[in-house]
Amino acid sequence: MAYKRILLKLSGEALMGDKQFGIDNNRIAEYAQEIKEVVNQGVEVAIVIGGGNIFRGIQAEQGGMERTQGDYMGMLATVINSMALQSALEAIDVKTRLQTAIEMKEIAEPFIKRRAVRHLEKGRVVIFGAGTGNPYFTTDTAASLRAIEIEADAILKGTRVDGIYTADPEKDITATKYNKITFDEVYEKGLTVMDMTAFTLCKENELPIIVFDMNTPGNLKKVIAQESGIGTLVEF
Repeated sequence: MAYKRILLKLSGEALMGDKQFGIDNNRIAEYAQEIKEVVNQGVEVAIVIGGGNIFRGIQAEQGGMERTQGDYMGMLATVINSMALQSALEAIDVKTRLQTAIEMKEIAEPFIKRRAVRHLEKGRVVIFGAGTGNPYFTTDTAASLRAIEIEADAILKGTRVDGIYTADPEKDITATKYNKITFDEVYEKGLTVMDMTAFTLCKENELPIIVFDMNTPGNLKKVIAQESGIGTLVEF
């Protein structure tokens, strides 16, 4: 049984491609094409993107900037990424709506749950920008919150690794991948899937999380179809 409504969480760093910062137009075009393919299959897609390729509030705090100010700057970075993805999707004839947690009426709608759900029902991709609109919360938490609000079937966390491992596979060649793991096992093993606030929100609301490699063409479609062996499913 394929998922019918999903929330796709992308990191800002994923949009850099091979660059050191900013947005790689080729990478964002590839993501847009992957999203278009699943939309054409009738899947309702909402998206949350991080802003780490442009600005990270927590890093600003480490450099001496006041945390709240840094976090709001990070929210604006997520809006820049959201606008870039919106443009890439519309360039290939995918209908979109951008909703932001901070009101920016010239460029986006304010987040309104009922309106977001209606857009999804009409086949539009809805991109949620500016995180939760509050400092001290990550875009992982924003993704969890929005997914719960729109009653998504699952959160799909697109990363550069193909799932959750016993250790960091980029540092430990003996690390092995989990195909499935429970929320309680993630807690017990001390694994990092999302920040704890986001992860707990998903657990308490029984929202599955799938961590997968977004950079492999076709993976998004396979994850939504629930093909075995693609990514790691965090379930109950």
